[in-house]
Amino acid sequence: MPSLLALQAFLLLALVTFVLAAPSPHNPPQKRSFIVERVPNPNFKRHPNHKRSVGAGTRALLKAYRKFGIPPGPVLEAMRAAGAGAASPSTGSTGASGSSSNSTTTNSTASAGVVGIVTATPEQGDVEYLSPISIGGQTINMDFDSGSSDLWVFNTQLAAASQTGHQNFDPTKSTSFKMITGASFTISYGDGSGAAGNVGTDTVDIGGATVTSQAIELATAVSTSFVQDTQSNGLVGLAFSKLNTVKPTAQKTFFDNAQASLAMPVFTADLRKNAVGAYTFGAIDSTKFNGSLTWATVNTTNGFWQFSSSKFQVGTGAAMTVAGGQAIADTGTTLMLANAAVVNAYYSQVTGAVNNQTVGGVTFPCNAQLPDLQVDVGGSYMALVRGDDINFAPVDNAGTTCFGGLQAIASNLQIYGDIMFKSQFVAFNGGNNTIGMAPHQ
Repeated sequence: MPSLLALQAFLLLALVTFVLAAPSPHNPPQKRSFIVERVPNPNFKRHPNHKRSVGAGTRALLKAYRKFGIPPGPVLEAMRAAGAGAASPSTGSTGASGSSSNSTTTNSTASAGVVGIVTATPEQGDVEYLSPISIGGQTINMDFDSGSSDLWVFNTQLAAASQTGHQNFDPTKSTSFKMITGASFTISYGDGSGAAGNVGTDTVDIGGATVTSQAIELATAVSTSFVQDTQSNGLVGLAFSKLNTVKPTAQKTFFDNAQASLAMPVFTADLRKNAVGAYTFGAIDSTKFNGSLTWATVNTTNGFWQFSSSKFQVGTGAAMTVAGGQAIADTGTTLMLANAAVVNAYYSQVTGAVNNQTVGGVTFPCNAQLPDLQVDVGGSYMALVRGDDINFAPVDNAGTTCFGGLQAIASNLQIYGDIMFKSQFVAFNGGNNTIGMAPHQ
């Protein structure tokens, strides 16, 4: 039998061990960051004389209009006429015209605070950047979208025909999935397309950061345009949670849920042309950009990463004004959609540029020398967009006529998509609602 003294010593040692293991306000859990690296797309295709496939420009413009509820008009007609593929160039006006137009309890256990990186590789012609995430232990390539706030995914509830070609989440194979009774989501777009379904929660791991009860929106019906886009299996929305479409109770985004566990309340987009880049959560890697980040205040009223953008400059010309101009930074939109005054001024400096009704947007000779474009971010920074990136995609099999990555939108709210991100490193700060930019390293 152990002596009383030995027993007392054992109990004292156990107590000391317990106290040392317990969290202390003087020794809080370490917060970290994580990186989501992009992955190569095995189905990457391109025109033999260009970095993108024929018709990619018209498809990207239609997708952007659909996302923001803009009547597609001539873009949709061009898609129908061309069978969503090659189109012959036509003459047209040189002027551009835009189309008119209480959450469930969530546990964030990001390994006691994390920095994680998710890589993403350009989808066919850089139409999207795709990044692998884990939902309930199942790895699925998703589109990270700073212009929306839903995490929705293709899944096994869909009809077999709709699942074909996609990575489909199977909730029955996840031991952590729980359905939210009575919850549903509906996303609809200006051309009548959309997705709808039910909602549950599951453990989501993105680059090492884990949210254990993240809302997952499971599509039970999707329109044909989504089914045909087999490179994307769903979205990870990174805008503000007020845009979330779940009813009757809107749900929080992954970033909002994970934010308290991050070393910094930020995520960054380091997206590069035809090269692996990354999203980083919880840290800012200063080796990825030149100089210092310039920060601008974000207007969260509409739920977007929105800022003032009321000036622009074409090449070495004088700066010009867009009265009351606003813009959003949107990783989920491929093109750069700007006020018609910006588009007209830009393409007036490009020989052979026309507003091409055959393909629904501005085109120009593929061998044209395109000037750089600078746009105002928050009144204190002019973000440079390289002219080479504005030469987006061929519109004909011969590769002689190309579609512009800069197109018009008839609104003061401009959409700065991946065309801009290829030239700029962008940081999104959820702690003080600011956005920072600097040229890529």
